[in-house]
Amino acid sequence: MWVAFIVFVLAMLALDLFVLGGKKAHRVSVREASAWVIAWVTLALTFGALLWWHLDGSVGREVANRKALEFVTGYLIEQSLSVDNMFVFVMIFTYFAVPPELQRRVLLYGVLGAIAMRAGMILAGVWVVREFAWILYVFGAFLIITGIKMLVFADKKPDLERNPLLRWLRGHMRITEGFHGQAFFVRREGLLYATPMFLVLVMIEASDLVFAVDSIPAIFAVTTDPFIVFTSNIFAIMGLRALYFLLADMADRFHLLKYGLAIVLVFIGGKMLAMPWFHMPVQWSLAIVGGIIALSVVLSLQRSPRKAHRVAHEVSR
Repeated sequence: MWVAFIVFVLAMLALDLFVLGGKKAHRVSVREASAWVIAWVTLALTFGALLWWHLDGSVGREVANRKALEFVTGYLIEQSLSVDNMFVFVMIFTYFAVPPELQRRVLLYGVLGAIAMRAGMILAGVWVVREFAWILYVFGAFLIITGIKMLVFADKKPDLERNPLLRWLRGHMRITEGFHGQAFFVRREGLLYATPMFLVLVMIEASDLVFAVDSIPAIFAVTTDPFIVFTSNIFAIMGLRALYFLLADMADRFHLLKYGLAIVLVFIGGKMLAMPWFHMPVQWSLAIVGGIIALSVVLSLQRSPRKAHRVAHEVSR
């Protein structure tokens, strides 16, 4: 199963790079992004069905039902939390004024880096959980604290000009003033220069590292099976790029989604801390997380960002 899934991921990446023009600069249309979002959701659900079918025939119906449900729940959690990356991508691309036709390639390389990075973090996390079961309570407390911070600072936008990593890169590298197509590095008079595209790539990878610290512990509230943790994470990452191109222009419309994601983190953290006294069925977790995300999306679409901000300000007073 591990081999088959890794082969599938490599095949999809190769298809994107060498067949579907992943190396060529072009602006992703809403129609193309929609098709890819539908394709990735369909592939994820198909994978869950195939997982159930394989386990049903090899280890029995009970295990198959439990593992398939764990995968769907984990995928929903990881996909929901990864949406927060979308807001950061919009901020990064806006700050660097990245042309739309150049965004696709840098996100593709961002996905490649994220897969390698998360694979290592997941394997390390699974080993730590198996060796030190009490670490789950640390994860739970961490998620609650993170969720509360997200609620408090949801409206605060980071100042990239003061970002320590970006300031360090600018102080230690030769960087061109403008973009050079899709190139990350160029040579001038025998000297190697980084382009702003490289800075964008580093910032995207750094943002994924930050979000992985939140999202990977969250799925341990559902399962500690390394295969389920890994596959649900990878499917969420692979579909994130298409989701960004579909929703980037409408990011402001989903202004309440950050609050929903923060509540999800608090809920998952509380669930982990309550495990010694109360075991919540996976289907309950799936229903609650799905309900929170759906409600935040519906309320975002019904209430304009300006009106929501005014109401929040009046409540705070």
